[in-house]
Amino acid sequence: MSDSDRLSPEAFAALGHLLASEPFAGWSLSALRAALRAAGQPEGEADRLFPGGAAEMIAAFFAGVDHAMVTRAGDLAGLGLTARVRALIASRLAVLEPHKEAVRRALGLLALPRNAGLAARLAARTADAIWVAAGDRAADFSWYTKRAILLAIYSATLIYWLTDTTEGAEASRAFLDRRLRLVGRIGRARARFSVRLPCRGSAARAS
Repeated sequence: MSDSDRLSPEAFAALGHLLASEPFAGWSLSALRAALRAAGQPEGEADRLFPGGAAEMIAAFFAGVDHAMVTRAGDLAGLGLTARVRALIASRLAVLEPHKEAVRRALGLLALPRNAGLAARLAARTADAIWVAAGDRAADFSWYTKRAILLAIYSATLIYWLTDTTEGAEASRAFLDRRLRLVGRIGRARARFSVRLPCRGSAARAS
């Protein structure tokens, strides 16, 4: 099965057994077999559910995180766009918090050249999930720009979060807030610059 979004409940349940193992044994079929065996489940299910191995397991994990992030964030209707984005990223960090070692190892595997395509695909899916949940429906060129900016903010925050030991990841949330404020200042500065700078056609007509 190649599309992690269509994985069965049994596949996500199997991942749950792996994520519950202490310490986390890694993203491999052998680790998943051991986790299923420890839970009293047929270990052969690992190969049936994830024939694509570790890459497919990681894709399924982050698909579940995308869904849980939106569900946990709840109703965002009363917030502005930036506040919605902030709430969704904070929600995502809360979902990931119990699985920090699993996330660290997943990122290590995704950084390998052979997984570059998968890493890009998962990142794009996460950015899209956040923007859609935040209420953004734009289909113009800004669609790409906003998602690129969001990925830069989220990626930096995630790396910071991996070493954050503060209660409730407070330091990571503060880091996220600083990044969002910086992007806001840049956006306002660009808007002011665009207003002051005449377009080429206007300048030509004025001369």
